[in-house]
Amino acid sequence: MAKLKKLLEPVKIGKLELKNRMIMPAICSKFGTEFGAVSDQLIDYYVERAKGGVSLIIIENTCIDWPVGKAGTNPIRADEWKFVQGLHDLADAVHQYGTRIATQLHHCGRQGSALTSAEGQELVAPSVIPCLATGGDIPRELTIEEIEVLVGKYVLGATLTKAAGFDAVELHGAHGYLITQFMSPYTNKRTDEYGGDLDGRMRFALRVVEGVRMAVGPDFPIIFRLSADEYIDGGLTLDDNRQIAGRLEAVGVDAISVSAGIYESPPWFSRIFPTMGMPEGCNVPLAEEIKKAVSIPVIVAGKLGNPEVAEQVLEQGKADIIALGRPLLADAELPNKVYEGRLDDIRPCIYCNEACAGNISHMWRIACVVNPELGREREYQIKQVESPKRVLIVGGGPAGMEAARVAALRGHEVTLHEKENSLGGQLIAAAVPQFKKPVKDLMEYLKNQLDKLGVNMELGRETTPEFVRELKPDVVILAMGASHHIPDMPGINGGNVVTASDILLGKKEAGDRVAVVGGGQVGCELAWFLAAQGKKVTIVEMTFGVANDVNMFSRFYLTDMLAELGVEIAATTTAVEITGEGVVAVDMGGNRLVIEADTVALAVGFTSNNGFDDSLRDEIPEVYSIGSCVEPGKIWEAIHDGARIARLV
Repeated sequence: MAKLKKLLEPVKIGKLELKNRMIMPAICSKFGTEFGAVSDQLIDYYVERAKGGVSLIIIENTCIDWPVGKAGTNPIRADEWKFVQGLHDLADAVHQYGTRIATQLHHCGRQGSALTSAEGQELVAPSVIPCLATGGDIPRELTIEEIEVLVGKYVLGATLTKAAGFDAVELHGAHGYLITQFMSPYTNKRTDEYGGDLDGRMRFALRVVEGVRMAVGPDFPIIFRLSADEYIDGGLTLDDNRQIAGRLEAVGVDAISVSAGIYESPPWFSRIFPTMGMPEGCNVPLAEEIKKAVSIPVIVAGKLGNPEVAEQVLEQGKADIIALGRPLLADAELPNKVYEGRLDDIRPCIYCNEACAGNISHMWRIACVVNPELGREREYQIKQVESPKRVLIVGGGPAGMEAARVAALRGHEVTLHEKENSLGGQLIAAAVPQFKKPVKDLMEYLKNQLDKLGVNMELGRETTPEFVRELKPDVVILAMGASHHIPDMPGINGGNVVTASDILLGKKEAGDRVAVVGGGQVGCELAWFLAAQGKKVTIVEMTFGVANDVNMFSRFYLTDMLAELGVEIAATTTAVEITGEGVVAVDMGGNRLVIEADTVALAVGFTSNNGFDDSLRDEIPEVYSIGSCVEPGKIWEAIHDGARIARLV
């Protein structure tokens, strides 16, 4: 039996009983059709989470005003009756597993794009205030008559939700979307009945809640998502939102779902998509304060994928329900594993935002760095092989470990060979900084799975042709990773030159002044790591900015931390020589400058490792190369490559 109790307790939202206190909040997936209808891919995606034991799924930003109000290109729609059948199919499929389901009624208001979301139409908002984070399109101020129509559209969305057989409805009053725009003095400068003081600014939200309550009746739960602090000058504060929460309860809201921030909250987006470096349960203090203002259940989201941390939040009475967004993308079975006490089998979310929020920023469907099955639930089902093979995997980084895991699950006899004395590859160095702990959790998860699956792991020895011939594998999967690229420049072999990995692994010690050559993710995170120790750090980067290989959601937070720690950035500056004094560089104007440093740390990319004896290819039926030994890349490419090839053998 599981040791955790509070997470598994039933809880009620209004009269709706949930089987446990773990729910899935709304996350934009783009798995619906381009016209906003439910698709088979969307159903498979949500059904997998329902199978995994979550008690309530709140589906993604459900549009009530297409196309002007839609978020992005293709959210799910609840603005016309023709969409009810697809929504019913979804609800019916999820209900088969004892999971409840809700829509999240949504209108983007000013936080959209006339080109990509509104399809050429003009954005609308309470006031004529553009949102720079979404392109700066100037919205048109809504008239009183248009506001009344919009209230009706929220009511229609709730009516369709109930007609489709859903169990509850959530109103998106967080993250700077339309309802928030009315409530916040940052975005509402109206002087009529829908503006001014808090009473006026809340009028739209209260009208929507009251209209929805009349439409769905007294027993159908209404959840309200709230940014408990907008974290922006002139925006809603926690004190404001305590009052707002109380007023929402008074007009019939059954639960408050606590998040934080709007798109422009500094650093942009990181309040909405908490990044790897932010603390676990970052919104819990906000939820605790909101809970003091209401008697209805309070839901909290924000880096709560560690069940032990989530359990503590509930035990301490800081919230009533835990919303698991990205953690359920990483592992749909997280709730069931909590039930079964298999916490070390939970595949951890690393809060990188690369393939979930990052994909959305590119207008792609979401994916997950650590979970290749996401969005491919039917296609990527693990199927046992009829004729097991002897599979040799060369390399114990993320690509090799994932390939070994999947191959072993399919029933193959798997041997993993790693020349170093421990598994992890580049993850070992990447996991050293405290702010990269989620990467360490991922590495430990993969190691643990290989142990449990009985993978034969041979560490600390080279994979020689003799060993391969002796093993006689049917399949060889090459996952030898990559090594730091060493550029050809004068002074590169000097005693003050090290690689980023040398420092992180403790092989070399950095001096008090460090020049980091290379301003990608590796260089920036190394700079953060060193600056946090009190060292004076300068990043030398030849392009126009740093962290350009990082998704924008995490990039804002990363660059904000560099600024806070006093890291100097020499952008559009190319290192041409290393001397005992530091780095000689040339800027865009051709000017030479010397960046003084005791230590010069190289972070200028990686070079693929490929030491396999090609003569063996004629002796082995199947040979595949995966991950960074094909082309240096990120954890994402490595894990997905390993998963894909292991399903083919």
